[in-house]
Amino acid sequence: MIRDLLLSSRPLSWVNTAFPFAAAYYLTTGQIDLTFVLGTIFFLVPYNLAMYGINDVFDYESDLRNPRKGGVEGALLDPRMHRPTLIAGAVTTLPFIGYLVIVGGPLSWLVLLISMFAVVAYSAKGLRFKERPFLDSLTSSTHFVSPAVYALVLTGAMWTPQLIAVLAAFFLWGIASHAFGAVQDVLADRAAQIASIGTVIGARATTRFAVLAYLAGGVLLLFSAWPGPLASILVLPYVAMCAPFWGITDATAESANRGWRKFLALNFVTGFFVTMLLIWWALIR
Repeated sequence: MIRDLLLSSRPLSWVNTAFPFAAAYYLTTGQIDLTFVLGTIFFLVPYNLAMYGINDVFDYESDLRNPRKGGVEGALLDPRMHRPTLIAGAVTTLPFIGYLVIVGGPLSWLVLLISMFAVVAYSAKGLRFKERPFLDSLTSSTHFVSPAVYALVLTGAMWTPQLIAVLAAFFLWGIASHAFGAVQDVLADRAAQIASIGTVIGARATTRFAVLAYLAGGVLLLFSAWPGPLASILVLPYVAMCAPFWGITDATAESANRGWRKFLALNFVTGFFVTMLLIWWALIR
Protein backbone atom coordinates (compact mmCIF):
# COMPACT_ATOMS: atom_id res chain seq x y z
CA MET A 1 0.00 0.00 0.00
CA ILE A 2 2.79 2.44 0.92
CA ARG A 3 4.57 1.70 -2.36
CA ASP A 4 1.39 2.31 -4.37
CA LEU A 5 0.63 5.56 -2.54
CA LEU A 6 4.19 6.76 -3.03
CA LEU A 7 4.11 5.94 -6.73
CA SER A 8 0.74 7.64 -7.09
CA SER A 9 2.08 10.87 -5.57
CA ARG A 10 4.65 11.24 -8.41
CA PRO A 11 7.86 11.79 -6.38
CA LEU A 12 9.57 13.31 -9.43
CA SER A 13 7.06 16.15 -9.30
CA TRP A 14 7.13 16.89 -5.57
CA VAL A 15 9.64 19.70 -5.97
CA ASN A 16 7.47 21.40 -8.60
CA THR A 17 4.91 22.38 -5.96
CA ALA A 18 7.03 22.59 -2.80
CA PHE A 19 9.75 24.81 -4.28
CA PRO A 20 7.40 27.63 -5.41
CA PHE A 21 5.93 27.87 -1.91
CA ALA A 22 9.27 27.64 -0.11
CA ALA A 23 11.01 30.15 -2.39
CA ALA A 24 8.18 32.70 -2.25
CA TYR A 25 7.83 32.38 1.52
CA TYR A 26 11.52 32.64 2.31
CA LEU A 27 12.27 35.46 -0.11
CA THR A 28 9.41 37.49 1.35
CA THR A 29 10.07 36.86 5.04
CA GLY A 30 13.74 35.83 5.16
CA GLN A 31 12.72 33.29 7.81
CA ILE A 32 12.63 29.53 8.17
CA ASP A 33 9.92 29.15 10.79
CA LEU A 34 7.26 26.56 11.59
CA THR A 35 4.93 27.82 8.88
CA PHE A 36 7.73 27.60 6.31
CA VAL A 37 8.51 24.01 7.34
CA LEU A 38 4.92 22.77 7.53
CA GLY A 39 3.89 24.60 4.37
CA THR A 40 6.80 23.14 2.44
CA ILE A 41 6.07 19.62 3.70
CA PHE A 42 2.40 20.07 2.79
CA PHE A 43 3.13 21.13 -0.78
CA LEU A 44 5.87 18.52 -1.07
CA VAL A 45 3.98 15.28 -0.31
CA PRO A 46 0.33 15.50 0.90
CA TYR A 47 -0.63 18.02 -1.79
CA ASN A 48 0.81 15.79 -4.52
CA LEU A 49 -0.70 12.64 -3.07
CA ALA A 50 -4.12 14.30 -3.12
CA MET A 51 -3.69 15.77 -6.59
CA TYR A 52 -2.24 12.75 -8.38
CA GLY A 53 -4.06 10.18 -6.26
CA ILE A 54 -7.43 11.62 -7.24
CA ASN A 55 -6.22 11.64 -10.84
CA ASP A 56 -5.14 7.98 -10.75
CA VAL A 57 -8.45 6.90 -9.23
CA PHE A 58 -10.72 8.67 -11.71
CA ASP A 59 -8.47 8.11 -14.73
CA TYR A 60 -8.19 4.37 -14.20
CA GLU A 61 -10.02 3.44 -17.40
CA SER A 62 -7.82 5.62 -19.60
CA ASP A 63 -4.68 4.61 -17.71
CA LEU A 64 -5.36 0.98 -18.61
CA ARG A 65 -4.91 1.99 -22.26
CA ASN A 66 -1.86 4.14 -21.62
CA PRO A 67 1.49 2.35 -22.03
CA ARG A 68 3.41 4.92 -19.96
CA LYS A 69 1.37 4.33 -16.81
CA GLY A 70 2.66 2.07 -14.09
CA GLY A 71 5.99 3.79 -13.36
CA VAL A 72 7.47 7.17 -12.47
CA GLU A 73 5.14 8.87 -14.97
CA GLY A 74 2.05 7.73 -13.16
CA ALA A 75 0.66 4.85 -11.18
CA LEU A 76 -1.79 2.31 -12.53
CA LEU A 77 -3.73 1.89 -9.32
CA ASP A 78 -5.43 -1.42 -8.73
CA PRO A 79 -9.14 -0.78 -8.03
CA ARG A 80 -8.69 -2.11 -4.49
CA MET A 81 -6.36 0.86 -3.87
CA HIS A 82 -8.80 3.52 -5.02
CA ARG A 83 -10.60 4.02 -1.73
CA PRO A 84 -7.41 3.90 0.40
CA THR A 85 -5.78 6.44 -1.92
CA LEU A 86 -8.63 8.92 -1.57
CA ILE A 87 -8.68 8.42 2.20
CA ALA A 88 -4.90 8.88 2.43
CA GLY A 89 -5.13 12.06 0.39
CA ALA A 90 -7.72 13.51 2.78
CA VAL A 91 -6.06 12.32 5.98
CA THR A 92 -2.64 13.69 5.07
CA THR A 93 -3.82 17.07 3.80
CA LEU A 94 -6.44 18.11 6.36
CA PRO A 95 -4.11 18.61 9.36
CA PHE A 96 -1.82 20.85 7.30
CA ILE A 97 -4.75 22.79 5.87
CA GLY A 98 -6.08 23.27 9.40
CA TYR A 99 -2.78 24.77 10.53
CA LEU A 100 -2.50 27.02 7.47
CA VAL A 101 -6.00 28.31 8.05
CA ILE A 102 -5.14 29.15 11.65
CA VAL A 103 -2.00 31.15 10.73
CA GLY A 104 -3.53 32.82 7.69
CA GLY A 105 -6.27 35.34 6.99
CA PRO A 106 -9.31 35.58 4.69
CA LEU A 107 -7.32 36.31 1.52
CA SER A 108 -4.88 33.46 2.12
CA TRP A 109 -7.84 31.18 2.85
CA LEU A 110 -9.31 32.11 -0.52
CA VAL A 111 -6.08 31.32 -2.37
CA LEU A 112 -5.72 28.01 -0.52
CA LEU A 113 -9.34 27.18 -1.32
CA ILE A 114 -8.76 27.88 -5.02
CA SER A 115 -5.60 25.78 -4.94
CA MET A 116 -7.32 22.78 -3.34
CA PHE A 117 -10.40 23.18 -5.51
CA ALA A 118 -8.15 22.95 -8.59
CA VAL A 119 -6.57 19.80 -7.16
CA VAL A 120 -9.98 18.13 -6.85
CA ALA A 121 -11.72 19.66 -9.86
CA TYR A 122 -9.11 18.55 -12.37
CA SER A 123 -9.96 14.86 -12.03
CA ALA A 124 -12.93 14.22 -9.73
CA LYS A 125 -16.16 12.86 -11.15
CA GLY A 126 -18.74 15.57 -11.72
CA LEU A 127 -16.14 18.29 -12.29
CA ARG A 128 -13.47 16.75 -14.52
CA PHE A 129 -11.80 19.99 -15.63
CA LYS A 130 -9.25 17.80 -17.39
CA GLU A 131 -11.97 17.04 -19.93
CA ARG A 132 -12.55 20.70 -20.74
CA PRO A 133 -10.01 21.78 -23.39
CA PHE A 134 -7.83 24.75 -22.39
CA LEU A 135 -9.45 24.80 -18.96
CA ASP A 136 -7.49 21.58 -18.37
CA SER A 137 -4.20 23.39 -19.00
CA LEU A 138 -5.27 26.41 -16.93
CA THR A 139 -6.22 24.18 -14.00
CA SER A 140 -3.02 22.16 -14.22
CA SER A 141 -0.94 25.34 -14.18
CA THR A 142 -2.87 26.51 -11.13
CA HIS A 143 -1.62 23.40 -9.33
CA PHE A 144 1.96 24.68 -9.57
CA VAL A 145 1.56 28.45 -9.42
CA SER A 146 -0.95 28.61 -6.58
CA PRO A 147 1.54 27.45 -3.90
CA ALA A 148 3.71 30.48 -4.73
CA VAL A 149 0.73 32.84 -4.80
CA TYR A 150 -0.45 31.40 -1.50
CA ALA A 151 2.94 32.01 0.13
CA LEU A 152 3.04 35.57 -1.17
CA VAL A 153 -0.45 36.35 0.15
CA LEU A 154 0.21 34.60 3.45
CA THR A 155 3.37 36.65 4.05
CA GLY A 156 1.95 39.98 2.87
CA ALA A 157 4.29 40.40 -0.09
CA MET A 158 4.27 43.63 -2.08
CA TRP A 159 2.66 43.06 -5.47
CA THR A 160 4.82 44.87 -8.01
CA PRO A 161 4.50 44.71 -11.82
CA GLN A 162 7.79 42.80 -11.88
CA LEU A 163 6.46 40.15 -9.50
CA ILE A 164 3.26 39.81 -11.49
CA ALA A 165 5.34 39.34 -14.65
CA VAL A 166 7.23 36.47 -13.00
CA LEU A 167 4.03 34.76 -11.85
CA ALA A 168 2.38 35.22 -15.24
CA ALA A 169 5.45 33.71 -16.92
CA PHE A 170 5.35 30.79 -14.49
CA PHE A 171 1.66 30.33 -15.26
CA LEU A 172 2.37 30.20 -18.99
CA TRP A 173 5.12 27.65 -18.34
CA GLY A 174 2.54 25.50 -16.54
CA ILE A 175 0.04 25.84 -19.37
CA ALA A 176 2.65 24.92 -21.96
CA SER A 177 3.92 21.98 -19.95
CA HIS A 178 0.47 20.52 -19.45
CA ALA A 179 -0.40 20.97 -23.12
CA PHE A 180 2.75 19.22 -24.30
CA GLY A 181 2.22 16.47 -21.74
CA ALA A 182 -1.27 15.91 -23.14
CA VAL A 183 0.09 15.19 -26.63
CA GLN A 184 1.53 11.80 -25.69
CA ASP A 185 -1.85 10.70 -24.31
CA VAL A 186 -3.98 11.59 -27.32
CA LEU A 187 -4.61 7.99 -28.40
CA ALA A 188 -5.24 6.68 -24.88
CA ASP A 189 -7.51 9.60 -24.04
CA ARG A 190 -9.50 9.22 -27.25
CA ALA A 191 -9.96 5.51 -26.54
CA ALA A 192 -11.33 6.46 -23.12
CA GLN A 193 -13.42 9.28 -24.66
CA ILE A 194 -11.59 11.99 -22.70
CA ALA A 195 -11.78 15.42 -24.34
CA SER A 196 -8.41 16.93 -23.43
CA ILE A 197 -6.74 19.83 -25.20
CA GLY A 198 -4.76 17.24 -27.16
CA THR A 199 -7.74 15.20 -28.31
CA VAL A 200 -9.80 18.24 -29.30
CA ILE A 201 -7.33 20.39 -31.26
CA GLY A 202 -4.99 17.54 -32.18
CA ALA A 203 -1.41 16.61 -31.35
CA ARG A 204 0.21 18.99 -33.83
CA ALA A 205 -1.76 22.09 -32.85
CA THR A 206 -1.28 21.30 -29.15
CA THR A 207 2.48 21.00 -29.54
CA ARG A 208 2.65 24.32 -31.38
CA PHE A 209 0.43 25.92 -28.75
CA ALA A 210 2.88 24.70 -26.08
CA VAL A 211 5.84 26.22 -27.93
CA LEU A 212 4.09 29.59 -28.22
CA ALA A 213 3.14 29.54 -24.53
CA TYR A 214 6.75 28.81 -23.53
CA LEU A 215 7.99 31.68 -25.70
CA ALA A 216 5.36 34.07 -24.32
CA GLY A 217 6.48 33.19 -20.81
CA GLY A 218 10.05 33.97 -21.78
CA VAL A 219 9.03 37.38 -23.10
CA LEU A 220 7.22 38.20 -19.85
CA LEU A 221 10.35 37.41 -17.86
CA LEU A 222 12.11 40.24 -19.68
CA PHE A 223 9.94 42.61 -17.63
CA SER A 224 10.89 41.13 -14.25
CA ALA A 225 13.37 42.64 -11.81
CA TRP A 226 17.07 42.00 -12.44
CA PRO A 227 18.42 39.33 -12.73
CA GLY A 228 15.00 37.91 -13.63
CA PRO A 229 15.33 38.72 -17.35
CA LEU A 230 18.15 36.17 -17.54
CA ALA A 231 15.59 33.48 -16.75
CA SER A 232 14.02 34.06 -20.16
CA ILE A 233 16.88 32.01 -21.57
CA LEU A 234 15.62 29.02 -19.61
CA VAL A 235 12.54 28.66 -21.83
CA LEU A 236 14.72 27.83 -24.83
CA PRO A 237 15.51 24.26 -23.75
CA TYR A 238 11.77 23.65 -23.41
CA VAL A 239 11.20 25.00 -26.90
CA ALA A 240 14.01 22.77 -28.15
CA MET A 241 12.36 19.84 -26.38
CA CYS A 242 9.10 20.43 -28.29
CA ALA A 243 10.68 21.37 -31.63
CA PRO A 244 11.26 17.81 -32.91
CA PHE A 245 7.51 17.22 -32.60
CA TRP A 246 6.45 20.35 -34.48
CA GLY A 247 4.95 18.22 -37.27
CA ILE A 248 3.66 15.38 -35.09
CA THR A 249 0.37 13.72 -36.05
CA ASP A 250 -2.32 12.16 -33.92
CA ALA A 251 -1.23 8.74 -35.15
CA THR A 252 2.32 9.30 -33.90
CA ALA A 253 1.34 11.23 -30.77
CA GLU A 254 2.79 8.65 -28.39
CA SER A 255 6.27 9.46 -29.73
CA ALA A 256 6.05 12.75 -27.79
CA ASN A 257 6.83 10.68 -24.69
CA ARG A 258 10.50 10.94 -25.71
CA GLY A 259 10.25 14.68 -25.26
CA TRP A 260 8.26 14.33 -22.05
CA ARG A 261 10.99 12.23 -20.48
CA LYS A 262 13.44 15.01 -21.31
CA PHE A 263 11.00 17.45 -19.73
CA LEU A 264 11.09 15.55 -16.42
CA ALA A 265 14.88 15.75 -16.33
CA LEU A 266 14.98 19.33 -17.64
CA ASN A 267 12.89 20.55 -14.71
CA PHE A 268 15.69 19.72 -12.27
CA VAL A 269 18.30 21.54 -14.35
CA THR A 270 16.02 24.55 -14.76
CA GLY A 271 15.23 24.49 -11.07
CA PHE A 272 18.92 24.76 -10.25
CA PHE A 273 19.40 27.85 -12.40
CA VAL A 274 16.20 29.45 -11.10
CA THR A 275 17.47 28.90 -7.57
CA MET A 276 20.76 30.59 -8.42
CA LEU A 277 18.91 33.57 -9.89
CA LEU A 278 16.70 33.85 -6.81
CA ILE A 279 19.75 33.82 -4.55
CA TRP A 280 21.32 36.52 -6.71
CA TRP A 281 18.14 38.60 -6.50
CA ALA A 282 18.03 38.21 -2.72
CA LEU A 283 21.66 39.34 -2.37
CA ILE A 284 21.29 42.52 -4.40
CA ARG A 285 17.85 43.75 -3.35
